[in-house]
Amino acid sequence: MKVKKISHIAVAGNDAEASRVLYEDILGLTFNGSEPVETEGVTTHFFGVGESNIEMLEPLSEDSTVGKFLGKRGPGLHHIALEVEGLDEYVLKLKSAGIVLLSDEPKIGAHNMRIIFIHPKSTGGVLVELCEKV
Repeated sequence: MKVKKISHIAVAGNDAEASRVLYEDILGLTFNGSEPVETEGVTTHFFGVGESNIEMLEPLSEDSTVGKFLGKRGPGLHHIALEVEGLDEYVLKLKSAGIVLLSDEPKIGAHNMRIIFIHPKSTGGVLVELCEKV
């Protein structure tokens, strides 16, 4: 059980093309592809930064979680994702410590990673995702 790295920092927004221009054309980051994640109601757009990524989250609908986030808060930082080894052990440890998770079990997210989110009220106000390669 260990945290390997910051997998990505996710930014919610409605304009994937503007994000591409900023991150790829202006800042020179490598575009690592887009992927719809129907279960989360988003299309993800990844831009490489060293061993990590900036993930631009584009909602598939206004009533998706990210769509509601944008409606309430506007574009901006959505979550920080940590890539881990031993996700199931982390889930047990978090639950036993009384940490609030957004689901009972990990599910599959972008890049076929197993993911689970820790509620911001358990992390000082920041949504944290734990992810593990399948």
